[in-house]
Amino acid sequence: MFAVIKTGGKQYRVAAEDVLEVARVAGNPGDIVEFGEVLVVGGDTPILGTPTVAGATVAGQVLQHGRGPKVIAFKKRRRKNSRRKRGHRQ
Repeated sequence: MFAVIKTGGKQYRVAAEDVLEVARVAGNPGDIVEFGEVLVVGGDTPILGTPTVAGATVAGQVLQHGRGPKVIAFKKRRRKNSRRKRGHRQ
């Protein structure tokens, strides 16, 4: 049995006992969060949502909050004394 959920603008295929890294959700480590936007419930007879499956929820536990690697966008225009450095961290 699996499900496809939508959180943080992305879609994830989840099954029981899966560990996922998703965008930050509200809750402290150890809290149980519910994902209400279930798009597909799979198994022997899959159920497709239009756009979501009515009455289906997926529960998960927050293990930890973390931050991704720092991404640096550096733009330089040669011989024009122009540079721009921007850092981003998800």
